Amino acid sequence: MDFSRYEKLRTLVRNSFSEETRRLVDEALEYADGKLAGLTRYDGAPMLDHAVGVAAIVISEIGLGRNSTLASILHDVVRLGHKQLPAEEFLALTADIRARFGEQVVGITVGMSNISELKLKVSKEQADNFRDLIVSYSEDPRVILIKLADRLEVMRSLEIFPHEKWRKKSWESMNLYAQIAHKLGLYSVKSELEDIALKYLEPKDYEHIVAKLEESADERRAFIARFLVPVTERLDRQGVRYHIKSRTKSIFSIWTKMHKQHVPFEGVYDIFAIRIIIDCPPEEEKRLCWTAYSIVTDFYTPNPKRMRDWISIPKSNGYESLHTTVSAEGRWVEVQIRTERMDAVAERGIAAHWRYKGVGQGAQTSEMWLGRLRELLEDTTHSLAQRFDAKPASGEIFVFTPNGDLRKLPEGASLLDFAFDIHTSLGSTCVGGKVNNRPAAIREVLHNGDIVEISTQKNQTPKADWLSFVTTSKARNKIKSFLREEQAKHTRMGREELERKLKNWKMGLSIEEAVAYLVKYFKLRLGTEVYALIATQKVDLGSIKEILSRHLSGEAEEERRAAAAEVERQKARNVRESAAPQDALVIDDDISKIQYKLAKCCNPIKGDEVFGFVTINAGITIHRCDCPNARRMRENYPYRVIEARWRQSAEGAFRVTIRIVAADTTGMANHITEVISRDLKLNIRALAFESVAGGCISGTVAVEVPGAGTVGTLIHSITRIKGVQRAYRVN
Repeated sequence: MDFSRYEKLRTLVRNSFSEETRRLVDEALEYADGKLAGLTRYDGAPMLDHAVGVAAIVISEIGLGRNSTLASILHDVVRLGHKQLPAEEFLALTADIRARFGEQVVGITVGMSNISELKLKVSKEQADNFRDLIVSYSEDPRVILIKLADRLEVMRSLEIFPHEKWRKKSWESMNLYAQIAHKLGLYSVKSELEDIALKYLEPKDYEHIVAKLEESADERRAFIARFLVPVTERLDRQGVRYHIKSRTKSIFSIWTKMHKQHVPFEGVYDIFAIRIIIDCPPEEEKRLCWTAYSIVTDFYTPNPKRMRDWISIPKSNGYESLHTTVSAEGRWVEVQIRTERMDAVAERGIAAHWRYKGVGQGAQTSEMWLGRLRELLEDTTHSLAQRFDAKPASGEIFVFTPNGDLRKLPEGASLLDFAFDIHTSLGSTCVGGKVNNRPAAIREVLHNGDIVEISTQKNQTPKADWLSFVTTSKARNKIKSFLREEQAKHTRMGREELERKLKNWKMGLSIEEAVAYLVKYFKLRLGTEVYALIATQKVDLGSIKEILSRHLSGEAEEERRAAAAEVERQKARNVRESAAPQDALVIDDDISKIQYKLAKCCNPIKGDEVFGFVTINAGITIHRCDCPNARRMRENYPYRVIEARWRQSAEGAFRVTIRIVAADTTGMANHITEVISRDLKLNIRALAFESVAGGCISGTVAVEVPGAGTVGTLIHSITRIKGVQRAYRVN
């Protein structure tokens, strides 16, 4: 191959790494050149040019090491292999790369291939989800850093791409990749991605700002020179070693401010910042930064609202600097004060901590900063995934529709859950589908990144056994709702049919007695089940006529007596129910008209097994059957205990209290309230936590629920939160 074409990268490697690394880089270049032979970019240049450009950014602008450099050179080889080769050939390719360049290089390149295959659809609402997903695919944080370098190289070369790709790549860079770079403290990468993206998305605005910056450049330089005269004089007199940078605000930042504040270019007052960068040993950093701050504010009046001290307490991504905005010649000037080390970190992110000024570059050092990078990503819990095991945090997966729409589902969700998530009618008529273009059943469990297509049939309807494998509340509720409606319809149809036939048969048998006997005959629990058998034609009416005829002729006298007794019991129950209200415990506007109340000692809610207790002066109180006082009341006052049950149509808001014991970590209470309010859509009525022994917190949360069925889901969701040790209902 022609090594001279890539001499710039080879020089960079020679100046940065060992002899062994130089040999491996040349081998990787030769290997990639062979595999990518004949493939070109949009401008006709060899495909390898892109990978070499990425490798140069990885070394010089992000500060990564040997494995990252090799992975950058080889990433297109693996990406194209992943896309085009049969499984066996792709495994042989990765095995060959593993043997030549090591396990880590293969891991990084495969991680990048996964990200490359994501179908990103331009939609602001989905940007956060995509950022999470990109991170979730990265077992090794270096994958994200190299992906940023890859995107930066693409944006720098965007001119050679077809025009139809400009807008999509620019949108992704601005909304996805620049945001990740910001989280990692890679401010120069973030700014450049945003500026280039703006150039293609809003070309007129971009050119306008560039022209205005050029117009005011001379005047700006003259002002900066005047501003610095007294400051540099005093710094020199005090023997401080330093240099000055004047940084113009990024074009994207100026554009954003103009739009947010609805002002012209001239209305953006902090167009530039002056940066004083001090060269000193670590133990002198704080003292000298504050000395420089004191000197600046001796000559110019600071704006107290614009003071930022990130030296005493650095940002979570490692950024350290003192910022102040001072008044000079009737205009505001931002001054940033930092050391050489702090400046390197600000420009190149967390990698600079471990690469700065020749700090050892061995495996142990790499592990240190990779560990810190992992921590950093874990800290940004709201916009980046917490784990690096190819699935996002908090038990969620991301799944795509064939046209690239993204849906977030709980881990373990089935193809049917996905169908209901898109639309109720799609779920109700779902008969299966395709997962990654492979036929799949409705029960199939989905995985992160799957592309799912749904197949439907008009005559398909929800089935009771669907409830055994769906995981989302939306799917469960819709299936239950359909089954309830079907049951009500069958009950009505079956009863009407049986009444009509009994009249035709002239058996002299009431429908109540007929149904009571049929329930016992078919060994069912409820009369509605008999009606359903008739409505769905699972039992023909001829058979029912025969069964009832035998019953009336005395052939089944014993069964008849039992049926008659059941009718009497049912009548007695109906009389009790019409006379007493204890079966209809409904929390609603009519509570004042009812002579019972819910006991405070056990706080019963809809769905709990309950009984009524007649008190001397407080009417009837309703207790849970497992109430601590239940046994005493039943043993000492059996004549005051009355049966009670919830009416099926009972509805309202019931208050339940859950006790939680959890690790005392930052934001734990916030995680718990998010799960209850945002995920389960329940109202929190009270919340109280306190520290207890063993680095834990303990407390209670009072939540409004529609019934006991929701309590199990609530407790299960709370116990899934990382750090929660126990959660249980107290009343």
